[in-house]
Amino acid sequence: MSSSFDICIRGSGVVGSTLALLLARQRLNIALVGQPPPANDVRAFALNAHSREMLSDLRCWPDGLHATPVQSMQVWGDAGGQVQFQSPSFNGLTHIVDVPSLEQLLADAISFQPAIQRVETPVSAKLTVVCEGRHSITRQDLGVAYDTLPYAQHALATRVRCAKPHRQQALQWFSQSAQALDILALLPLGGSAGDEAAVVWSLPSERALQLQQASPEQLSAALTQASHEVLGELQVTSAAQVWPLQLAKATHWSGRFATGGAWVLAGDAAHSIHPLAGLGLNLGLADASELASVLKERETTAYWRSVDDRFLLRRYERARKAGLQATWLACDSLQLLFNHPNTAVQTLRNWGLNSFNQFAPLKQWTVQQAMH
Repeated sequence: MSSSFDICIRGSGVVGSTLALLLARQRLNIALVGQPPPANDVRAFALNAHSREMLSDLRCWPDGLHATPVQSMQVWGDAGGQVQFQSPSFNGLTHIVDVPSLEQLLADAISFQPAIQRVETPVSAKLTVVCEGRHSITRQDLGVAYDTLPYAQHALATRVRCAKPHRQQALQWFSQSAQALDILALLPLGGSAGDEAAVVWSLPSERALQLQQASPEQLSAALTQASHEVLGELQVTSAAQVWPLQLAKATHWSGRFATGGAWVLAGDAAHSIHPLAGLGLNLGLADASELASVLKERETTAYWRSVDDRFLLRRYERARKAGLQATWLACDSLQLLFNHPNTAVQTLRNWGLNSFNQFAPLKQWTVQQAMH
């Protein structure tokens, strides 16, 4: 298939933009579909060590005010259970990264990369990478099944100013009520001395949509109550955004177009998980890293293969599906465990939290796994 582009990346979010920069280093001509997102996203992402190293290597890691290291994390169950984690180093357990700041750094880097050209609509290329998100039109047009397990929850995201400094703590509450499960996370922003936090509140869908329409004062009061005033009174500083929660994965991540050329899925177009563990973007960035690594083999041992080579793309698909399986199962199991209404299960899960908190070797192993 004749084309001036080696690769067309459909989707210019964080995953698509990061992949474009990684592949540009391989002297590939890349078309990136879409313009930089508007700077009105209130979300913040928890990014692990692997994501930080990759973005730092691309010179797209935000400064200390926009990437706050988490030095400790505390999780409360719904009936006295709790667990605490401490960072083994000054690098933190993870970093809470401001989304607009990261997107701006990626956009700036792309503007200085001559191998990347922004386009408004998809163009022909040897390989198309679909990074359009969970509602990907391309995936639907290809007829790829997207197996979805919807949760009866929406996530609500906003920003708050806290009466007390966060001291680089990430805080999370699992609460079981008559309405079902809700999970509140307060994620530190603004650097080591900051008093701002990003909110991710997973709620029964009707309740989340009601709170989205509430006044800032009403939402502030609800958040202060749900956080048990651990950081004092919370004051909402941005509009609330909501989205439905689900566990999902595409059945096939690679293939060929009927008209020629290959395609692969990456990011939310390929998979989606519950935000309770803060792993979503890390999984998408791991997709970008794996695909770039597989294609880089063309510079050495696989020098005769093209970017649309079926062997390479299937290797990418197998590697990422295998790497995601344990995460999917763990996040879904935690959601089901805390959503179970039986009082005996409630007692068991809170006993489990407290027992886990006292088992130092297992906690240390868990921290190391989560950090990477």
